[in-house]
Amino acid sequence: MLIAVGVIIGLAFIGWLIWHAAKRKPIKARAVMYGLAILAGVFTFAFFLNMDLSKMFKILVSILLGVALIFIAAWLQRRREPTQL
Repeated sequence: MLIAVGVIIGLAFIGWLIWHAAKRKPIKARAVMYGLAILAGVFTFAFFLNMDLSKMFKILVSILLGVALIFIAAWLQRRREPTQL
């Protein structure tokens, strides 16, 4: 059921892009990325619902660990003073 919803959302997103291109309206990069993120989220959610629980928890923990490591790296990089070349 969720895969069908994802396909419909994907087709609607492609239709929206074609509609804006036909009207010659500018398409902002953030709108495209937001749409792709929602589409990826729906397909990911459908994928996780089709898994057994133990495998799903292992994947979720690894994703959360990756997010935490990326956040820590970005936070440490922001704290450093930029060096002059």
